[in-house]
Amino acid sequence: MRVLAAPDKFKGTATAHEVARSIALACAERSVDCTKIPLADGGDGLLEVLGGPNRTSTVTGPLGGPVEAGWRLHRNTAVIEMARASGLILAGGCDGNDPLDATTTGTGQLIDQALDLGARRIIVGLGGSASTDGGFGAIRAINAVSRLKQVELLVACDVNTMFTDAAAVFGPQKGASPVQVKMLTGRLERLAQMFASDFSVDVTTIEGGGAAGGLGGALAALGGRLVAGFELVADELDVYDHLDVDLIITGEGRLDETSFDGKVVGGMTELALEHDTPIVAIVGDADDQTVERHRHRVDVVSLSELFGEKLAMTEPRQTIQRAAEQILERAL
Repeated sequence: MRVLAAPDKFKGTATAHEVARSIALACAERSVDCTKIPLADGGDGLLEVLGGPNRTSTVTGPLGGPVEAGWRLHRNTAVIEMARASGLILAGGCDGNDPLDATTTGTGQLIDQALDLGARRIIVGLGGSASTDGGFGAIRAINAVSRLKQVELLVACDVNTMFTDAAAVFGPQKGASPVQVKMLTGRLERLAQMFASDFSVDVTTIEGGGAAGGLGGALAALGGRLVAGFELVADELDVYDHLDVDLIITGEGRLDETSFDGKVVGGMTELALEHDTPIVAIVGDADDQTVERHRHRVDVVSLSELFGEKLAMTEPRQTIQRAAEQILERAL
């Protein structure tokens, strides 16, 4: 029997690597061949699954203070996770953030450093941002914007939000009040006009342009190509070359309807269906209606249901391994 372990992270409890390792341990105990490919959807976790950071730079954080941001440069390809430079967590979460002043400057500084060091290909993962600055801070931090035209700039995102909708959709979760959302929307509308004038790109028509508070649109204006995060990661890690298996085990922390809209579980489910391969998703917990709605496509195993919520949260790796053992017992 051959198994492909291709999970996302369990946010806050286990990395994608740890989840895949737990599944592989269950396979090893039963002499089952297992291929591990930890995945991400373009948000936080992207850098880890694409090799992890091998550089650290001091850049401007989301609220203006210095932060240490890890990133990767290997064989002329740079991988930058914007949350590590401009993320909401760095700003102290929703309560600590200043939604009007939060900036993407640090992300632009990382892109600029990658260009200075000779990167010919730059992958930027969007997600977890503190800002709704339309990417203006990032653009100002790139000293020679024209240099981006000479490299392949791939922008990984997992939302289809339009540029001028970014404040209304994401502003409240970044701490913005209704009045501030209106102010931020007006700012985005003015920036869209500026991008059209300066770069001849209408960012208001680009799906995903509103990702990371409009950073997606800004990078598109500079020549970047917005791509679905899961598809980019799957391509980078050659997932499509490892689908000739008997069972796929994927997973994430919480399964709900968004899991099937650009996320890892949904992406792997689609691939499994295309190859007529059984697939099981191990999750921390799950929305019952979502499980029922997709039960003909993917089997869902909830750690909270099997072992209780406390154990699922405090011992995720052990419970994931035990859940995988049960899955294999049924499959063998």
